[in-house]
Formats: sequence, C-alpha cells, structure tokens
Amino acid sequence: MAGPTRRTFFTFLGVAGALRGEWTQWRGPERDGHSTESGLAASWPTSGPKLLWKSESLGAGYASYSFSDGRIITQGQADGRQFVIALNEADGKQLWRTDSGTAFSERRGNGPRGTPTIDGERVYAENGQGVLVCLNAADGKKLWSIDLLKTFGASNIRWGMSESPLVDGEKLIVQPGGTKASIVALNKADGSVIWKSGSDRAGYSSVIVVEAAGVRQYITLTASAAVGVRASDGKELWRYGKVSNRTANVATPVFHNDHVFVSSDYGTGCALLKLRAEGDGVVAEEVYFNRDMKNHYSSSVLIGDYLYGYSSRILTCMQLGTGEVLWRDRSVGKGQVIVADGKLYLLGEDGVVGLAVPEPGGYREISRFDIGRGNFPTWTLPAISGSKLYLRDQEMLSCYDVRA
Repeated sequence: MAGPTRRTFFTFLGVAGALRGEWTQWRGPERDGHSTESGLAASWPTSGPKLLWKSESLGAGYASYSFSDGRIITQGQADGRQFVIALNEADGKQLWRTDSGTAFSERRGNGPRGTPTIDGERVYAENGQGVLVCLNAADGKKLWSIDLLKTFGASNIRWGMSESPLVDGEKLIVQPGGTKASIVALNKADGSVIWKSGSDRAGYSSVIVVEAAGVRQYITLTASAAVGVRASDGKELWRYGKVSNRTANVATPVFHNDHVFVSSDYGTGCALLKLRAEGDGVVAEEVYFNRDMKNHYSSSVLIGDYLYGYSSRILTCMQLGTGEVLWRDRSVGKGQVIVADGKLYLLGEDGVVGLAVPEPGGYREISRFDIGRGNFPTWTLPAISGSKLYLRDQEMLSCYDVRA
C-alpha cells in the first residue's frame, strides 16, 4: 500500500499550455487540487499566517483565481455587469477589468462561478450567463467572445454556468449543454467550432483531459451522466449514469491509472470506473458504487491510494481502489480542500480555514484560523501560488504568507 504522503502523479499533456507547476487554471496545474509549492509553513499561529494584503474590488461571485506573470486573474460582478479582473500579485491592486456581459443573479449568490484559464498571453473565461471571452492577459483587451448558450441552442442551468474552460493544445473545451452540442471543441485562436458532441444539458463540473485505455479523451459530469469523449473528434466513448442526479452534478472527476472517480450529492454517491479498450473504443466498467462519498460543490483530492473529500458536510478519507471509508470528521465544516507540500488546506463555508495532515489513520489537524464570512458562504476554491494562500469571500480577496 502506498504511503499517505506520496503524491500520485499523472500527466494531463498540453493542459493550459502552462509551465509545469504554475496555477494557471481550475484546481491547479493538473486540475487535481494539487499545488507543486514546497517549503511551506508546518503550522500557523492561532491568529493565522501573516496577512499580506486584502482587496475589496472583486465584486460578487464565486470564481477562483489563476496566476501568471505577477497577475491574479478572476471574475466578479458589479453595477449590473460581469467582468474578468486582473490584480497585482504584489499588493492586490487592480491592473485591468474587462466587461464580459450582463449580470447573473441567483438567491444563493450573484455573479460568475467559473475560474479563468491562462494560456500563455491569453485568458479564457466563461461567465454565469455562458458568455465565453478570450482576452489579452497583459491588458485585458477582448480578442473574441461567444455566447455559448445562444450559439449552441442551450439554456442556462439553475445556479448559473459554472465551468472553467479547458485548453488542450489548439483546442478550447467547453460544455454549453445544447441539444446538439453538449460538449464543444473550439479553436482557441478565434473561437471557431472544431467539433460538437452529445445532447446532455450542462452540469456544473469542469472537463479534464486524460490518456486512458490508449485513447486521449475528455471526461466530465454533464446533467445526465459521467461521460468520456474522444479528444480528436468528440465521439462519445462511454457514459455512466448512476452517479448523476437531477439537481446538480458538480465535482471534477479524479483520474488515476486508467480509473476515473466520479461523485455527486443529493443522496447519490460515488463510483470508481475502470476504462478499458474495446475494439477502437473505450468502455467504462464499474469497480464499485457506494453512497459513502457524496461530493456536493467541492471535489475530492487523491494522495497516494487515498481520497480526501467532503461527503456532504463531512470530511472523509476513502481508499480509492476499494471505496472503503477509513475516517470521517467534521473538520472546519463543509467546505473545499486542496493539497500543498504534503498537507490539506481546508476552507469551510463559514470562513474557518484549516491545515491538516492527510493520514488514513485518522484526521489530524495542525492549525486553524477564521476569516469570517459575509452574507453568502465562502464557497470559492482556495489557491496557493508563490508561497501565498489566497482566500475569497465574495468581493474580498485575502492574501496570506504561508512560507516556512
């Protein structure tokens, strides 16, 4: 059995065109919730790590952030408009702000949900109304845009379009959820269509790219199922509906060694699927299905042979290969989790931040502090870049020094 601190590595070839290790997209360099940062503090004071700065210019929204060339890029909403915004990493001051469309309003929180993707000198971001923009990273100049819902015959989903675009080589992968275009590959240079696939409505999940069973493929949760489509032409390779519910399929799939783990809440559960070549296609065989890991709005992380994630409100450690639950703990409350320097960084939806050791033997918290919360839960995924921890509460972004 692998030790609990061994990182499980797999390569998403070409994702985001980024230098390895940069947090330039949703869930970090590999879309798996792992930061490559090292030399981070082993514990924090009771008051928390040193606060370097705060910015109150983000506007409403739950978008997380990407980092490149000294810029923090995210999304927000104010004065009836959604926008993509860039801040200076050094002090949090605004560098540019680009309008991306009309406001998105919902009683559980207004504004954009998706995280921008940085690909070299370009930024790709999708707002809560499904408008996709391509911007110049240096100054925010709009290079092209497309209304995904209008273009592909889709309608918005209840809590707003929430995906974070995926760049794979020359392709930009998005999920409009149209009747003839559930998943779409666009040319990242100009937004023209390369291929269209499927007819499922959109889920709230973001696509990952993997090499599995000898085939490069895109995997996501739509509103109807976990699906895998061939990267070259969008042909559906496999689908698995048992993990889907009729309310919201949100979590990003977790891939390892020709296996994919998928999960959703609302009483549903999780499954581990083995992807196997068959003829010129791929089939997904169920290894297990259970109700012991029900990811709601957050996604699990894999460390060695163990998954750490929120099953509804409870932080849970599960053995990936068998689905066996090793422990459960209320931790910092229902929230989000990422991994950096061998530790779990946790953000509860009431603003409690925790640092814990990922051990299958039991939950071991090292430190915690409280950033508080405003009128809405602190649902935004944390991020770590340049030995700094970034935490968002709607318009407020706080930057903490977490160096050793």
